[in-house]
Amino acid sequence: MSFNDIFKSSFLENINSVSVLDMVIALALAFGLGLFIFLVYQKTFSGVMYSSSFGVALVALTMITTLVILAVTSNVVLSLGMVGALSIVRFRTAIKEPMDIVFLFWSIAVGIVLAAGLIPLAVLGSVSVGAVLLIFVNKKSYVNPYILVLQCGNRDSELQAISYLDSCVQRCAVKSKTVQKSGIELNLEVRLKQNDTGFLNVLTEMEGIHSAVLVSYNGDYMG
Repeated sequence: MSFNDIFKSSFLENINSVSVLDMVIALALAFGLGLFIFLVYQKTFSGVMYSSSFGVALVALTMITTLVILAVTSNVVLSLGMVGALSIVRFRTAIKEPMDIVFLFWSIAVGIVLAAGLIPLAVLGSVSVGAVLLIFVNKKSYVNPYILVLQCGNRDSELQAISYLDSCVQRCAVKSKTVQKSGIELNLEVRLKQNDTGFLNVLTEMEGIHSAVLVSYNGDYMG
């Protein structure tokens, strides 16, 4: 086939460009690996609100990417047209969780690799990425930052509380301080030495300490 014949190919000539067996195998593998990505997303989700629709979108995105790349690899003319068509697509939905971007890119990458026929790479790569995410994302550590909201009655109780915190936590830093006639409110970032929050009980028993609230903090939300 010459270069001119490629551009003169008709619609009917492209029907058998991809065999039915290849399509079934590729889409079945895309569904299986997309489902695996969905399950990893469920196990590693640590955001504010879980969205099941996003998980389903990961499966669909894997299959859609496979479908598109199968078509592109079977016809040069179609690949050129696809580049122009996809260049006008714009996504306006803001992605707040950094890990969501990882899963989106993972789904697209798996779809591309599967459609290219690199099945071992797609399977082994997905298993490796999933194992890394399960190990590191689900790893809980007591050195993660916490926000301590402390209600103090006066300056003396504030100094006493901070002095005690310096001795029982790994790090203590004042993030904000509100002074009113009724008392002092402190927001402190603390990192625990051990996975033990018993120091809160000691704080609340100190004279002049009205309340102590400890919340987890990851930079985006508190919970």
